[in-house]
Amino acid sequence: MLKDEIERAVEVLKKGGVILYPTDTIWGIGCDATNEAAVKRVFEIKRRADSKAMISLVDNPNRLVRYVRDIPDVAWDMMELATTPLTIIYDNVAGLAPGMIAEDGTAAFRVTKEEFSNGLCYRFQKPIVSTSANISGEPTAQTFDAISQEIKDAVDHIVHYSQRCKEKHQPSKIVKISNNCEVKVIR
Repeated sequence: MLKDEIERAVEVLKKGGVILYPTDTIWGIGCDATNEAAVKRVFEIKRRADSKAMISLVDNPNRLVRYVRDIPDVAWDMMELATTPLTIIYDNVAGLAPGMIAEDGTAAFRVTKEEFSNGLCYRFQKPIVSTSANISGEPTAQTFDAISQEIKDAVDHIVHYSQRCKEKHQPSKIVKISNNCEVKVIR
């Protein structure tokens, strides 16, 4: 049952654990984006340089105001009008683990609308790391079955919901919006 799956994942996140979970795009490795030790573990699992910040998922745009000091009007419009998953990189971010904030003070957030990840973010009440479930530099796993055993063995909890889904998903579009409303397409 979806509710039980969410509750189990939330308990792991509250204890500083790392989960493997379905998102609105591809399967992700996740943890509490405000927990420095948990974020470091995700970098270790992915064998990723900690200078490359990761994306955080939230359940609704209003949750962003706790972490982003000034959300440009164009960002609100883009979130409202997006028909596919959209990650936005914002200036002047605070309240996240240091590894989640880039050297220039920016961080990436996506409002997820997918049932499981949205419910998880809502129930957890904090941003959740969402980074592709692969070793850095290796191909992105588009289904649960494509995730390496090394990744599966490294996390504390694997969500069962949606494992059987064979539909291939793509990463989100990424844009960077500066406080002067300059928009730059990253991916």
